[in-house]
Amino acid sequence: MNYIGVNGVPTPSAEAVISVMDHGFMYGMGLFETFRTYGGQPFLLERHLERLRGGCRELGIRYEAREELLRYEIASLLKANELLDGYIRLTVSAGAGPLGLPPEDYTEPCVIIYVKPLPSFDPGLYAHGKELWRLSTPRNTPEGKIRLKSLHYMNNILAKRELEGLIRGVHPGGVPEGLLLTAQGHLAEGIVSNLFFVREGTLYTPEIGTGILPGITRSFVLELADRLGLSYIEGRFIWDDLVAAEEVFLTNSIQELVPVTALVEPEGSRYSVGDGMIGPVTEMLLDSYRGYCGYK
Repeated sequence: MNYIGVNGVPTPSAEAVISVMDHGFMYGMGLFETFRTYGGQPFLLERHLERLRGGCRELGIRYEAREELLRYEIASLLKANELLDGYIRLTVSAGAGPLGLPPEDYTEPCVIIYVKPLPSFDPGLYAHGKELWRLSTPRNTPEGKIRLKSLHYMNNILAKRELEGLIRGVHPGGVPEGLLLTAQGHLAEGIVSNLFFVREGTLYTPEIGTGILPGITRSFVLELADRLGLSYIEGRFIWDDLVAAEEVFLTNSIQELVPVTALVEPEGSRYSVGDGMIGPVTEMLLDSYRGYCGYK
């Protein structure tokens, strides 16, 4: 039996419910964070909570996470689900309200913690990488000042469906990622990842002003680059910049850093990245990242 945390109570998944009047359900008013544990400990939890608190303030959702209590609840859910480590999704939904758009803050949010086993990754993924397919679905613009990790995820779902349609029957194996561009044609981000590339020893990544999610792993990788003495540039780049790159990699909190060794256009044109193996800068950053998270 799978257990989900609902407002602090481990609840069998079949019994875990929220109100049909919850504005997370009705209007997409809510936020979430995904992260994983190492040795039972959530990695970079304080940073995820800082982003979550900021987003809640912007949306007028009165939620202040208590980190130690949250760590206890996650540990309890891991135990209840018989997991040492897990994929964690912390969701804060606005809570129940009347039909209609309210001008006031939400004072009783619903807090839900989902836990599931970590996906299994072929170790070869981190050596041989994956493909990155350019999509025609554009990255939508943020509703506010910056993109929030909100419950409104239609753009990502449409992008995922486009990717599935492109690779159906033509992709031999593995799970490629899809790349969204802005409406102006600038590189944005993957469906579930942030994007980096390397040219002549310099690290490049799209700037937050392109409307990408300010990813927790993305910002941590930039910190690691600083510590390792790597120069980096956040800016606005185009597909041709990516094709000319010596290394490309993707980041998210579950998969860490994943090298990209092939770039594919919607009509099928394919470009190799490097020699088909993880590049030296990507490998150095991945090793450093795993050193901090306690990866075994």
